[in-house]
Amino acid sequence: MIRTRLPRRRFLQLAAAAGALPAMSRIASAQAYPSRAVRVVVPFPPAGDTDFVARLIGQWLSERLGQPFVIENRPGGGTNIGTEAVVRAPADGYTLLLNSPPSAINATLYANLKFNFLRDMTPIAFVMRAPFVMEVNASFPARTIAEFIANAKANPGKISMASAGVGTGPHLAGELFKIMSGVDMLHVPYRGQGPALADLLAGQVQLYFGGLPTTIDHVKAGKLRALAVTTATRSQIIPDIPAMSEFLPGYDASFWGGFSAPKGTPGHIIDKLNREINAALADAKIKARIAQLGGMPVGGSPADFAKYIADETAKWGKVIQVMGIKPA
Repeated sequence: MIRTRLPRRRFLQLAAAAGALPAMSRIASAQAYPSRAVRVVVPFPPAGDTDFVARLIGQWLSERLGQPFVIENRPGGGTNIGTEAVVRAPADGYTLLLNSPPSAINATLYANLKFNFLRDMTPIAFVMRAPFVMEVNASFPARTIAEFIANAKANPGKISMASAGVGTGPHLAGELFKIMSGVDMLHVPYRGQGPALADLLAGQVQLYFGGLPTTIDHVKAGKLRALAVTTATRSQIIPDIPAMSEFLPGYDASFWGGFSAPKGTPGHIIDKLNREINAALADAKIKARIAQLGGMPVGGSPADFAKYIADETAKWGKVIQVMGIKPA
Protein backbone atom coordinates (compact mmCIF):
# COMPACT_ATOMS: atom_id res chain seq x y z
CA MET A 1 0.00 0.00 0.00
CA ILE A 2 1.30 3.41 -0.97
CA ARG A 3 0.80 6.08 1.66
CA THR A 4 0.75 9.72 0.66
CA ARG A 5 1.91 12.13 3.32
CA LEU A 6 0.41 15.61 3.15
CA PRO A 7 2.59 18.59 3.91
CA ARG A 8 1.79 20.02 7.34
CA ARG A 9 0.55 23.35 5.95
CA ARG A 10 -1.84 21.65 3.53
CA PHE A 11 -3.14 19.38 6.29
CA LEU A 12 -3.93 22.36 8.51
CA GLN A 13 -5.72 24.13 5.65
CA LEU A 14 -7.93 21.11 5.01
CA ALA A 15 -8.67 20.70 8.71
CA ALA A 16 -9.68 24.35 9.03
CA ALA A 17 -11.95 24.06 6.00
CA ALA A 18 -13.60 20.96 7.42
CA GLY A 19 -14.18 22.71 10.74
CA ALA A 20 -15.87 25.60 8.97
CA LEU A 21 -18.41 23.36 7.22
CA PRO A 22 -20.93 23.19 10.12
CA ALA A 23 -20.88 26.99 10.49
CA MET A 24 -21.28 27.46 6.73
CA SER A 25 -24.16 24.98 6.79
CA ARG A 26 -25.89 26.96 9.56
CA ILE A 27 -25.45 30.21 7.65
CA ALA A 28 -26.84 28.66 4.48
CA SER A 29 -29.80 27.28 6.44
CA ALA A 30 -30.50 30.67 7.98
CA GLN A 31 -30.43 32.32 4.57
CA ALA A 32 -32.68 29.63 3.09
CA TYR A 33 -35.48 29.98 5.65
CA PRO A 34 -38.26 29.93 4.72
CA SER A 35 -37.99 27.69 1.67
CA ARG A 36 -41.70 26.76 1.69
CA ALA A 37 -45.01 27.92 3.14
CA VAL A 38 -45.21 28.65 6.87
CA ARG A 39 -48.35 27.77 8.81
CA VAL A 40 -49.57 30.30 11.41
CA VAL A 41 -52.12 28.77 13.78
CA VAL A 42 -54.69 31.15 15.26
CA PRO A 43 -56.59 29.36 18.07
CA PHE A 44 -59.72 31.49 17.49
CA PRO A 45 -62.40 31.71 14.79
CA PRO A 46 -61.77 34.03 11.83
CA ALA A 47 -62.47 37.79 11.96
CA GLY A 48 -61.48 38.40 15.59
CA ASP A 49 -58.70 40.62 16.92
CA THR A 50 -56.13 37.81 17.05
CA ASP A 51 -56.99 36.80 13.50
CA PHE A 52 -56.51 40.42 12.41
CA VAL A 53 -53.04 40.55 13.98
CA ALA A 54 -52.01 37.22 12.44
CA ARG A 55 -53.09 38.24 8.93
CA LEU A 56 -51.56 41.70 9.19
CA ILE A 57 -48.11 40.45 10.19
CA GLY A 58 -48.43 37.28 8.09
CA GLN A 59 -48.87 39.35 4.96
CA TRP A 60 -45.81 41.43 5.82
CA LEU A 61 -43.71 38.30 6.40
CA SER A 62 -44.94 36.76 3.14
CA GLU A 63 -43.89 39.82 1.17
CA ARG A 64 -40.54 40.22 2.92
CA LEU A 65 -39.48 36.58 3.03
CA GLY A 66 -40.88 35.38 -0.28
CA GLN A 67 -42.97 32.48 1.01
CA PRO A 68 -46.65 32.41 2.02
CA PHE A 69 -47.47 32.61 5.72
CA VAL A 70 -50.79 30.75 5.71
CA ILE A 71 -53.28 31.49 8.50
CA GLU A 72 -55.01 28.42 9.94
CA ASN A 73 -57.86 29.06 12.37
CA ARG A 74 -58.14 26.26 14.94
CA PRO A 75 -60.61 27.37 17.63
CA GLY A 76 -61.81 25.29 20.54
CA GLY A 77 -60.95 24.33 24.08
CA GLY A 78 -60.33 27.90 25.17
CA THR A 79 -57.46 28.09 22.60
CA ASN A 80 -55.92 24.87 23.96
CA ILE A 81 -56.63 22.83 20.80
CA GLY A 82 -54.75 25.15 18.50
CA THR A 83 -51.95 25.74 20.98
CA GLU A 84 -51.38 22.02 21.53
CA ALA A 85 -51.25 21.48 17.76
CA VAL A 86 -48.32 23.90 17.58
CA VAL A 87 -46.62 22.44 20.66
CA ARG A 88 -46.66 19.01 18.96
CA ALA A 89 -45.52 20.32 15.56
CA PRO A 90 -41.93 19.91 14.33
CA ALA A 91 -39.64 22.61 15.71
CA ASP A 92 -38.48 23.71 12.27
CA GLY A 93 -39.97 27.19 11.95
CA TYR A 94 -42.77 26.13 9.63
CA THR A 95 -45.52 26.09 12.28
CA LEU A 96 -46.06 29.21 14.39
CA LEU A 97 -48.68 30.30 16.92
CA LEU A 98 -50.41 33.65 17.25
CA ASN A 99 -50.67 33.80 21.01
CA SER A 100 -52.70 36.13 23.23
CA PRO A 101 -53.92 36.36 26.87
CA PRO A 102 -55.11 32.71 27.08
CA SER A 103 -51.50 31.61 26.59
CA ALA A 104 -50.90 33.01 30.08
CA ILE A 105 -54.33 32.53 31.64
CA ASN A 106 -54.86 28.86 30.78
CA ALA A 107 -51.77 27.68 32.64
CA THR A 108 -53.73 28.11 35.89
CA LEU A 109 -57.32 27.98 34.65
CA TYR A 110 -57.02 24.41 33.31
CA ALA A 111 -55.75 21.79 35.72
CA ASN A 112 -54.91 19.03 33.21
CA LEU A 113 -53.33 20.71 30.20
CA LYS A 114 -51.23 18.41 28.03
CA PHE A 115 -48.59 21.10 27.63
CA ASN A 116 -46.85 23.84 29.60
CA PHE A 117 -46.68 27.01 27.52
CA LEU A 118 -43.66 28.49 29.28
CA ARG A 119 -41.76 25.20 28.94
CA ASP A 120 -42.92 24.01 25.53
CA MET A 121 -43.02 27.19 23.44
CA THR A 122 -40.41 29.74 22.39
CA PRO A 123 -41.63 33.35 22.13
CA ILE A 124 -40.61 35.12 18.91
CA ALA A 125 -41.94 38.67 19.07
CA PHE A 126 -44.40 40.81 20.99
CA VAL A 127 -46.60 42.53 18.40
CA MET A 128 -49.13 44.74 20.18
CA ARG A 129 -51.19 45.60 23.26
CA ALA A 130 -54.65 47.18 23.44
CA PRO A 131 -56.83 48.16 26.38
CA PHE A 132 -60.19 46.86 27.36
CA VAL A 133 -62.73 49.56 28.15
CA MET A 134 -64.73 49.43 31.37
CA GLU A 135 -68.14 50.56 30.20
CA VAL A 136 -71.66 50.72 31.55
CA ASN A 137 -75.09 51.05 30.02
CA ALA A 138 -75.95 54.72 29.52
CA SER A 139 -78.77 54.46 32.08
CA PHE A 140 -76.38 53.43 34.87
CA PRO A 141 -75.99 56.33 37.34
CA ALA A 142 -72.19 56.26 37.75
CA ARG A 143 -70.11 58.57 35.56
CA THR A 144 -66.69 57.93 37.11
CA ILE A 145 -64.82 54.98 38.60
CA ALA A 146 -65.18 56.50 42.07
CA GLU A 147 -68.95 56.79 41.63
CA PHE A 148 -69.15 53.24 40.27
CA ILE A 149 -67.23 51.81 43.25
CA ALA A 150 -69.46 53.72 45.69
CA ASN A 151 -72.58 52.42 43.94
CA ALA A 152 -71.30 48.84 43.88
CA LYS A 153 -70.39 48.92 47.58
CA ALA A 154 -73.82 50.27 48.41
CA ASN A 155 -75.42 47.46 46.38
CA PRO A 156 -73.25 44.37 46.92
CA GLY A 157 -73.88 41.58 44.42
CA LYS A 158 -76.57 43.53 42.55
CA ILE A 159 -74.50 44.79 39.62
CA SER A 160 -74.20 42.29 36.77
CA MET A 161 -70.86 42.13 34.97
CA ALA A 162 -70.99 40.53 31.54
CA SER A 163 -68.04 38.75 29.95
CA ALA A 164 -67.27 36.95 26.70
CA GLY A 165 -66.82 33.72 28.68
CA VAL A 166 -65.22 32.30 31.80
CA GLY A 167 -61.47 32.84 31.85
CA THR A 168 -61.38 35.30 28.96
CA GLY A 169 -59.34 38.48 29.14
CA PRO A 170 -62.39 40.72 29.74
CA HIS A 171 -63.60 38.40 32.51
CA LEU A 172 -60.30 38.47 34.35
CA ALA A 173 -59.98 42.23 33.85
CA GLY A 174 -63.27 42.47 35.75
CA GLU A 175 -62.14 40.05 38.45
CA LEU A 176 -58.94 42.04 38.97
CA PHE A 177 -61.08 45.16 39.33
CA LYS A 178 -63.20 43.41 41.96
CA ILE A 179 -60.11 42.41 43.93
CA MET A 180 -58.45 45.81 43.82
CA SER A 181 -61.61 47.87 44.45
CA GLY A 182 -63.17 45.55 47.02
CA VAL A 183 -66.57 45.41 45.29
CA ASP A 184 -68.87 42.43 44.90
CA MET A 185 -70.54 41.94 41.50
CA LEU A 186 -72.35 39.12 39.75
CA HIS A 187 -70.42 37.65 36.82
CA VAL A 188 -72.60 36.73 33.83
CA PRO A 189 -70.61 34.81 31.20
CA TYR A 190 -71.73 34.74 27.56
CA ARG A 191 -70.63 32.74 24.55
CA GLY A 192 -68.59 35.48 22.95
CA GLN A 193 -68.41 39.25 22.85
CA GLY A 194 -71.43 39.76 20.59
CA PRO A 195 -74.11 38.42 22.96
CA ALA A 196 -72.50 40.14 25.96
CA LEU A 197 -72.47 43.49 24.19
CA ALA A 198 -76.06 43.04 23.00
CA ASP A 199 -77.32 42.51 26.55
CA LEU A 200 -75.27 45.45 27.83
CA LEU A 201 -76.87 47.71 25.22
CA ALA A 202 -80.31 46.34 26.16
CA GLY A 203 -79.72 47.01 29.86
CA GLN A 204 -79.91 43.32 30.84
CA VAL A 205 -76.47 43.67 32.43
CA GLN A 206 -74.84 46.84 33.71
CA LEU A 207 -71.09 46.43 33.14
CA TYR A 208 -68.73 45.04 30.54
CA PHE A 209 -65.00 45.15 29.91
CA GLY A 210 -65.09 45.37 26.13
CA GLY A 211 -62.66 45.60 23.27
CA LEU A 212 -62.10 49.15 22.10
CA PRO A 213 -62.81 48.68 18.35
CA THR A 214 -66.16 46.93 18.86
CA THR A 215 -67.52 49.29 21.51
CA ILE A 216 -66.16 52.75 20.73
CA ASP A 217 -68.97 53.58 18.27
CA HIS A 218 -71.58 52.79 20.94
CA VAL A 219 -69.73 55.08 23.36
CA LYS A 220 -69.66 57.89 20.78
CA ALA A 221 -73.37 57.37 20.11
CA GLY A 222 -74.16 57.73 23.81
CA LYS A 223 -75.50 54.19 24.18
CA LEU A 224 -72.64 53.18 26.47
CA ARG A 225 -70.54 55.18 28.93
CA ALA A 226 -66.79 54.51 29.11
CA LEU A 227 -65.45 54.88 32.63
CA ALA A 228 -61.83 53.83 32.13
CA VAL A 229 -59.37 51.98 29.93
CA THR A 230 -57.61 49.06 31.56
CA THR A 231 -54.01 49.63 30.49
CA ALA A 232 -51.60 51.39 32.84
CA THR A 233 -51.71 54.56 30.71
CA ARG A 234 -54.42 56.27 28.69
CA SER A 235 -55.19 55.19 25.16
CA GLN A 236 -54.10 57.44 22.32
CA ILE A 237 -57.38 56.60 20.60
CA ILE A 238 -59.60 57.91 23.42
CA PRO A 239 -57.23 60.08 25.51
CA ASP A 240 -60.09 61.75 27.40
CA ILE A 241 -60.99 58.44 29.08
CA PRO A 242 -58.88 57.91 32.22
CA ALA A 243 -56.74 54.85 32.85
CA MET A 244 -57.94 52.56 35.64
CA SER A 245 -54.56 52.96 37.34
CA GLU A 246 -55.44 56.62 38.02
CA PHE A 247 -58.01 55.29 40.51
CA LEU A 248 -56.49 51.88 41.37
CA PRO A 249 -52.68 52.24 41.29
CA GLY A 250 -51.03 49.18 39.76
CA TYR A 251 -54.09 48.03 37.85
CA ASP A 252 -53.19 46.81 34.34
CA ALA A 253 -55.02 44.46 31.98
CA SER A 254 -55.01 44.27 28.22
CA PHE A 255 -55.53 42.32 25.07
CA TRP A 256 -52.17 41.47 23.53
CA GLY A 257 -50.81 39.46 20.65
CA GLY A 258 -47.51 38.01 19.53
CA PHE A 259 -45.88 35.05 17.83
CA SER A 260 -44.31 31.91 19.28
CA ALA A 261 -42.86 28.66 17.94
CA PRO A 262 -42.38 25.14 19.33
CA LYS A 263 -39.52 24.76 21.79
CA GLY A 264 -36.33 23.78 20.02
CA THR A 265 -36.94 25.89 16.93
CA PRO A 266 -33.46 26.94 15.74
CA GLY A 267 -32.29 30.24 17.15
CA HIS A 268 -31.40 31.70 13.76
CA ILE A 269 -35.02 31.22 12.65
CA ILE A 270 -36.39 32.85 15.81
CA ASP A 271 -34.00 35.78 15.35
CA LYS A 272 -34.86 36.19 11.66
CA LEU A 273 -38.58 36.27 12.36
CA ASN A 274 -38.05 38.64 15.27
CA ARG A 275 -36.11 41.09 13.09
CA GLU A 276 -38.77 41.04 10.39
CA ILE A 277 -41.64 41.50 12.83
CA ASN A 278 -39.85 44.42 14.49
CA ALA A 279 -39.36 45.93 11.03
CA ALA A 280 -43.10 45.58 10.44
CA LEU A 281 -43.90 47.35 13.70
CA ALA A 282 -41.77 50.31 12.63
CA ASP A 283 -43.75 50.69 9.40
CA ALA A 284 -46.26 53.56 9.36
CA LYS A 285 -48.98 51.53 7.61
CA ILE A 286 -48.68 48.65 10.08
CA LYS A 287 -48.85 51.10 13.00
CA ALA A 288 -52.01 52.61 11.54
CA ARG A 289 -53.64 49.20 11.16
CA ILE A 290 -52.79 48.26 14.75
CA ALA A 291 -54.31 51.55 15.87
CA GLN A 292 -57.58 50.32 14.34
CA LEU A 293 -57.63 47.79 17.19
CA GLY A 294 -57.08 50.62 19.64
CA GLY A 295 -53.61 49.22 20.19
CA MET A 296 -49.98 50.16 20.12
CA PRO A 297 -47.07 48.18 18.63
CA VAL A 298 -44.61 46.78 21.15
CA GLY A 299 -41.76 44.83 19.54
CA GLY A 300 -38.53 43.99 21.33
CA SER A 301 -36.49 40.82 21.68
CA PRO A 302 -37.71 37.23 22.13
CA ALA A 303 -36.50 37.48 25.74
CA ASP A 304 -38.64 40.58 26.30
CA PHE A 305 -41.73 38.75 25.10
CA ALA A 306 -40.89 35.65 27.15
CA LYS A 307 -40.66 37.75 30.31
CA TYR A 308 -43.99 39.44 29.58
CA ILE A 309 -45.76 36.09 29.13
CA ALA A 310 -44.20 34.76 32.35
CA ASP A 311 -45.28 37.87 34.26
CA GLU A 312 -48.83 37.63 32.86
CA THR A 313 -48.97 33.93 33.76
CA ALA A 314 -48.06 34.73 37.37
CA LYS A 315 -50.46 37.70 37.63
CA TRP A 316 -53.53 35.96 36.23
CA GLY A 317 -52.68 32.78 38.10
CA LYS A 318 -53.07 34.68 41.38
CA VAL A 319 -56.39 36.21 40.29
CA ILE A 320 -57.76 32.80 39.26
CA GLN A 321 -56.71 31.24 42.55
CA VAL A 322 -57.97 34.08 44.76
CA MET A 323 -61.35 34.20 43.02
CA GLY A 324 -61.68 30.41 42.67
CA ILE A 325 -62.35 30.58 38.94
CA LYS A 326 -63.02 27.29 37.14
CA PRO A 327 -63.43 26.70 33.40
CA ALA A 328 -67.04 26.48 32.23
